[in-house]
Amino acid sequence: MTADCVGTGGNETLMKKAVIAVAVSLLVVLSVFSTSILAAPAPQFGNSSKEDKTRLLTGKVLDGSDNPLPNAVVYLTNTHTRTVKTYIVGADGTYRFPALQPSLDYEVYAQYNNRKSGTKTVSQFDNRPQVYISLKINTKTETK
Repeated sequence: MTADCVGTGGNETLMKKAVIAVAVSLLVVLSVFSTSILAAPAPQFGNSSKEDKTRLLTGKVLDGSDNPLPNAVVYLTNTHTRTVKTYIVGADGTYRFPALQPSLDYEVYAQYNNRKSGTKTVSQFDNRPQVYISLKINTKTETK
C-alpha cells in the first residue's frame, strides 16, 4: 500500500475490484461488438446496394435531321399506375428520368409544336441500369 492509502481499510480493495469488474465488462461488450462487425455475413451473389435498385432513363429529342429540339416535352408513363412524369428539354435536347423501378414497364414519347414522336417502351425485362432512348419528331410540314 502507498502512504496516502493508509487507514482506508477494506474500502480500497472493494474499489479496485469494482474498477476491475467495470473494465472487464467493458472489454466483454467491446469484444462482442467487434466480433459482430467482423462476423457480418458476406454479400450474396445477386444482392446489390440500394443505389443499384433503380434505373436511369436518358436520351435526346431530335428532328428528322438529328438536330436537338429545345423546349420539347418528354412524357414518361408508368404502365402499371398510368402516372405520367414530364420533362422539358433544354437547348441540347436531352432529358433525364432517374430512380425508375426496374420491375415496371414505362412508355416514353416527346411532343414539339403539336407533333409527336413514336412511343418507346422501357421494359422490365431489360436489366440495364441506364437506358438511353432517342426520340425523333418529324418537324417538316407536309405539302400537297
